Amino acid sequence: MRIFDPHIHMQSRTTDDYQRMHAAGVRAIVEPAFWLGQPRTGVASFVDYFDALVGWERFRAARFGIRHHCAIALNPKEANDPRCAGVLEVLPRYLAKDGVVAVGEVGFDSQTAEEEKAFRYQLDLAADHGLPVLVHTPHRDKAAGTRRTLELVAASGLPPEMVLVDHLNETTVAMVDDAGCTLGFSIYPDTKMDPGRMVRILAERGLERVVVNSAADWGHSDPLSTAHTGREMLAAGFGEDDVDRVLWRNPVEFFGRSGRLLLAGDGDGDAAPDRSATFAGNSILRGARPDPGEG
Repeated sequence: MRIFDPHIHMQSRTTDDYQRMHAAGVRAIVEPAFWLGQPRTGVASFVDYFDALVGWERFRAARFGIRHHCAIALNPKEANDPRCAGVLEVLPRYLAKDGVVAVGEVGFDSQTAEEEKAFRYQLDLAADHGLPVLVHTPHRDKAAGTRRTLELVAASGLPPEMVLVDHLNETTVAMVDDAGCTLGFSIYPDTKMDPGRMVRILAERGLERVVVNSAADWGHSDPLSTAHTGREMLAAGFGEDDVDRVLWRNPVEFFGRSGRLLLAGDGDGDAAPDRSATFAGNSILRGARPDPGEG
């Protein structure tokens, strides 16, 4: 099983998670910019965060044989904070960087006027940079927020194939499907979607334009949710090619529209990476390393 997790917040995860993910078949990921739980107090903190996404986290993932890509945006929750408004002005310099394969997460949290203003602006940025868009749908009033999301996407003029609408559930599948956008499902231990429900949706709707992610972050979440879903698909009678389509080919097709995916081949990432390499003078190793010939 090869896995491309199209939405996972690895800055919240440990190196053990990277090791477990690689062992489960994860070979590529997209890490969208999101809310860190602790409110940020100004633009400079976002700059440091974006620098980490395009730099250190990409380096760290590679040490475990995983290709790291990211999406950059002002997330909807912090679009309501006037201290963060200036972030929109620095986005263009990051959207031009290698490894940035989408604008995201954008969309709605509380469905305020400030969120809609930032959403519209970032849809225009995506069009200007020729990048796909990763859209966060709200946890509250999801159906209403998803309908408004699709209205704004249509008004932006972006082709629907450039838009991934995420965090869907049974109430929002049909409207996003009808709009022609890619359908994203976040598999969580307690909320959003679980593997069994996901498999039922796949059986009813089909596999085209569907991606599955773990969205693993600082809350109760599981970076192996994609692998769990693949096994659930196999147990329900789906074939290995079906699993490969949902967990690999569909996300590769969507984010490949950026022209920036860093995938060398099917076996890429299987060779042992150099964990002694450094980034800005730092490595993932800690402490003295004993000489293998000693002792």
